[in-house]
Amino acid sequence: MRRSDILLFLAATVVLGGCSARNTEAKIDFKPPKYVEQLPPKEAQRPIYNPGSLFGRGDSPVFSDKKAMNVNDIVTVVINENILSSSSGTKSLAKTTADKLGGGVMSSSGGGGLMGNIANQANKLTNIGFNIDSTVSFKGSGTHQRSEKFTTTISARIVKILENGNYFIDGRRAMLIDGQKQILHVCGVIRPEDITQTNQIDSKYIADAKILYESQGDVKEATEQGWGTKIVESIWPF
Repeated sequence: MRRSDILLFLAATVVLGGCSARNTEAKIDFKPPKYVEQLPPKEAQRPIYNPGSLFGRGDSPVFSDKKAMNVNDIVTVVINENILSSSSGTKSLAKTTADKLGGGVMSSSGGGGLMGNIANQANKLTNIGFNIDSTVSFKGSGTHQRSEKFTTTISARIVKILENGNYFIDGRRAMLIDGQKQILHVCGVIRPEDITQTNQIDSKYIADAKILYESQGDVKEATEQGWGTKIVESIWPF
């Protein structure tokens, strides 16, 4: 292989590598956090039977808590996310300088005569003044506002009960409406005491929450740029 071919191959590799790095799509990894994988699951305890009690956790106890508490139990997640940010800034600078540079002035105590004439001639040459005045001012201001809202509900399953009693939940929903596929996916760690009596939990109580909502179909493809356009824009310097 010639040297020019090798250089051309290396240049093409660099260009294509840069294109692929800059045109990656946004994705969310829904793997559990490391601490969830490292913590062992809670060991199942043997049920304590008390024949004389009205309360129990058998197949059909008279009184029981309907909240999710075991692996594969389902809990309803109420996603109610509001993002509101606002910022403003103002900056003002002012600076004024005045410099004056003058030559010396000579005087003669004798009044007239030769020394007086010499002093007058010298003053014509040395009595020189320079005045420098400058004023600098700057004013700037900026404002930023952003508001987003997303509200929906989804049922999630308890995948793992951590040793400290917290639950790792994972829920996914896919809908196909008029050729458009809507996907909703949520996962995170919750506390059992944050689950309401109606077996619901608000998304603000989910630790390490990951929420994904995307659409797939003709509408999404029509509103996206082609891969050729993305490559050109990624390497175009202007």
